[in-house]
Amino acid sequence: LLSDLEQDALGEIGNISMGSAATALSQLLNQRVVITTPQVIVSTPRELVNQFQVPFMIIDVNFTEGLKGSNLFILKVSDAAIIADLMMGGDGTNPEQELNEISISAVGEAMNQMMGTAATSMHTIFQKSVVISPPKITAVNYQQDPIVFPWDMDHDVVIVSFKMEIGSLINSQLMQVIPVATAKEEAEMLLGPS
Repeated sequence: LLSDLEQDALGEIGNISMGSAATALSQLLNQRVVITTPQVIVSTPRELVNQFQVPFMIIDVNFTEGLKGSNLFILKVSDAAIIADLMMGGDGTNPEQELNEISISAVGEAMNQMMGTAATSMHTIFQKSVVISPPKITAVNYQQDPIVFPWDMDHDVVIVSFKMEIGSLINSQLMQVIPVATAKEEAEMLLGPS
């Protein structure tokens, strides 16, 4: 579905856009933030969800200009709780285990800043404006909640997983899930028409 060249291009785009997103998050949280080494695979939402052993958050970011399609980010709830605690002035060492509306909106604000910065760096890479909608956040406990993905659970999607470190508090993964068509469009914008 994706050539090696397209996968490399997506990794490169991820590296640049998440590098700048990490800088934005670092300033917000007052912590060293590193988001690196994207790995690109093609899988299905069902296979992805089956790997999750912990509650997670789905952050849905839509492209409204420059690219088409939805863009999901998946983050462990435990990581989101630490980010929320830092956003609200805590030190991140003793976050609330259950996310309430205030902490979810704090995570939303952090993701909004990150994705806004990522969109700006995509604008630089692609030489055209890339605009996103404000993120919509759903917390999911995969064992109890039915999962609502914007796509068919058995349709192939592209998953870009990043290693994410925040200070000494988080050493985890942030996953980006994009439809194959959007991924190909991004790769083509970087590589030129195939």
